[in-house]
Amino acid sequence: MGRFLLRLLAGVVVVLAVLLGVLLFNTLRYTPEETSSTGETYDLKANIEQATQDLSEAVKFRTVSTDLKHPDFAAFLTFLEETYPLVHNTMSREVLARQTPLYKWQGSDESLAPILLAGHYDVVPIAPGSHDLWEHEPFAGVIDEEFVWGRGTLDDKGAVIAMLTAAEKMIADGFTPKRTVYFSFGGDEEIGGLGAMAVAVHLNQLGIELDWMLDEGSFVLDKVIPGLDQPVASINLSEKGYVTLELVAKSAGGHSSMPPRVTAVGRIARAVTRLEDNPVPGGLNGLSEEFFDSLGRHFSFGQRVVFANRWLFKPLLESILASSPTTDAMLRSTTAPTMLTGSSKDNVLAAEASAKINFRIHPRDTVQDIVAHVRQTIDDPEIEIRYDEKQANPASPVSSSEATGYLDIKTSILDTFGPLATVPGLTIAATDARHYGKAAKNAYRINPFKIEGSDLARFHGTNERLSIENLERGINFFGALLQKQ
Repeated sequence: MGRFLLRLLAGVVVVLAVLLGVLLFNTLRYTPEETSSTGETYDLKANIEQATQDLSEAVKFRTVSTDLKHPDFAAFLTFLEETYPLVHNTMSREVLARQTPLYKWQGSDESLAPILLAGHYDVVPIAPGSHDLWEHEPFAGVIDEEFVWGRGTLDDKGAVIAMLTAAEKMIADGFTPKRTVYFSFGGDEEIGGLGAMAVAVHLNQLGIELDWMLDEGSFVLDKVIPGLDQPVASINLSEKGYVTLELVAKSAGGHSSMPPRVTAVGRIARAVTRLEDNPVPGGLNGLSEEFFDSLGRHFSFGQRVVFANRWLFKPLLESILASSPTTDAMLRSTTAPTMLTGSSKDNVLAAEASAKINFRIHPRDTVQDIVAHVRQTIDDPEIEIRYDEKQANPASPVSSSEATGYLDIKTSILDTFGPLATVPGLTIAATDARHYGKAAKNAYRINPFKIEGSDLARFHGTNERLSIENLERGINFFGALLQKQ
């Protein structure tokens, strides 16, 4: 019996030694991919002081998406003509739906498929009651030593000004791209993007298929991802879809002093609880795995052990990632109850109660998958499920992280920002790229600005601003990117 235990113990030791060896071997091989950056920071040598003034002027146009008939929309396009004369003398321009201009910079080699760089100049309104919280008037375009302040600086006039500044400087320097480059600046991105839709339809009607396009959708994130010291540039390959389901329960109503065992409100409450307790299945596969596989290579050695050995730690890793709303949103279609209705009086039973549940759809799922999940999860035939098919959008197709467009964007980020982590990611909100992508082989999403965690609340919030350093980075990024075309 003693020998048996010794042999068993020896066997366990051998197995553990082999397991440890496998874990270490996989972790040592699990390192960031080599980059093709030149190692030198690219400098277009644009006039940054002038670009800063231009962004300040751009902010002063009140192109609020809830007021598309405001004269500042047309005035903004005139401002672009006057500010970038070489662009407007060199490129053709058409203004499509919702005051969305489409520029065409003719390339020298017509055998190359064109590309499109996109941004938008409409902005969200100032939230009621928040005006006094702004450090500077939101439409004044105030410039201080570090920042340009105002609505639209981050989202997304800063990118528009950076693109046009880069193009104006390159035309002045005598540059002509080999492939044709389109620029499109949406006038209604914040309320659905009919302008971007019109651009895609226009290109399709002309028989033009873009090799790739680039729009907003992510940033260079600095100190935003817990446990990661270096900045991360997430070049997003897809964006989530969108559907809001309405759950409706009916009952006889009546006085609250004689309620039935199950009321309409009770049915809805139970259904909402079941949906929150049973999220849409997700996990580390497809684009989610590609993102975390690339990101995990940049963590410390101890953390890389888990990422590098997902064959063993995958359930643990998925559990850890699902515990945070930020990373959980990368794993699955999200479930967000947002609105509830019932009786109009506290002592009257609701004859009808409802709940609206918003889902952001992961590329692995479809709208019908979400409806089926909800029907199965609530398990209540007395609840009707409604939704507006016209307002439901599937997730966009997943673009390639190996195609030329992705690699050009990646190396341009590195040429501009220097060493950092670049990863293929997923946009969890909606952008115009979902429309432009219908005219392109691949659609990518990133703004070339470095932001920190404290900046996140500025999007659609108070005290929106863009640093002058970031504006310069953006101009250099688009210059580096255009040089590759």
